[in-house]
Amino acid sequence: MKAFHKQLLNWYSNVRRDLPWRQTKNPYHVWISEIMLQQTRVAAVIPYYEKFLARFPNIESLANASEEDLLKHWAGLGYYTRARNLQTAAKQMPDGVFPSTYHEIRALAGIGDYTAAAVASIAFGHAYAAVDGNVLRVLARLTNDDSDIAAPATRKRLAEEAQRRLDASHPGNYNQAIMELGATVCTPRNPNCGKCPVSEWCEARAANTQHLLPVKLGTQKQEQIDLNLLVIERDGKILLRPSKQVSGFWDLPEKKDLPKAVSGKHLRSFPHQITFRKYRCNILAGTLKGSVPGEFRWVKDPASGSLPISTITRKALTGSTQPQ
Repeated sequence: MKAFHKQLLNWYSNVRRDLPWRQTKNPYHVWISEIMLQQTRVAAVIPYYEKFLARFPNIESLANASEEDLLKHWAGLGYYTRARNLQTAAKQMPDGVFPSTYHEIRALAGIGDYTAAAVASIAFGHAYAAVDGNVLRVLARLTNDDSDIAAPATRKRLAEEAQRRLDASHPGNYNQAIMELGATVCTPRNPNCGKCPVSEWCEARAANTQHLLPVKLGTQKQEQIDLNLLVIERDGKILLRPSKQVSGFWDLPEKKDLPKAVSGKHLRSFPHQITFRKYRCNILAGTLKGSVPGEFRWVKDPASGSLPISTITRKALTGSTQPQ
């Protein structure tokens, strides 16, 4: 196993991506990055990570933030329960001191086995294997495991394998190295075995099954949803309603929210996906006479960041259809 560790860590030292959270062992910073990176692309996280830490530089500032301010600085990252759990966890830390043991970290709101292991190993050097989707894929190929990767028994077995292979002398770098391997070389499609530093230990490559692994059974069918959203302007302001999907956020109203509204010119359409839901967003100019429901709000330039708005609403108002 020593040769395996050496090859992997040397490779990581030479080719790892220069990411801002890799420049620190501050547990608060590591924690923020790990939560942001859950189900979110690295490139998308970088500007949010830097902006978030500039606004909330320590545990106390996060714990004392208003919900609106917190969500405004998270808007666009999605999965907003993550932001609320961050604040709940910050309030669990007496005197703003981050806990230093795996079990104390694991007890914080919103933290599971993976995040606790990542923070404990990177920030404090504790020997816990961090097992995410990248690591599961790498291990399924290293061991040529053709069991269903989503099955609890498979995940448990691979987690045990991850702990067995962990370099206890350098757990933080080892965890980051094997995750980096999965993200950049041992990718879901077309793994680049020629550039893999540990290919000589890979049972799947020896059996020529690397392109077939990991096995995923019973994938969930995507739900198709049409959204017809209205842009209603009055006195230089746009009408918004509280979001039905994410508490604390604001959205453009749907046509069905305002039966007396009249839809006019079609402004744009674009796709948007949230987990297993695929939306077709149709943006229409609208007019409305009289008063509006009390929970609605007229907002000047809502895309400016004056309050938290959903990604769909931001796309609708800015004309951008790029992932955020």
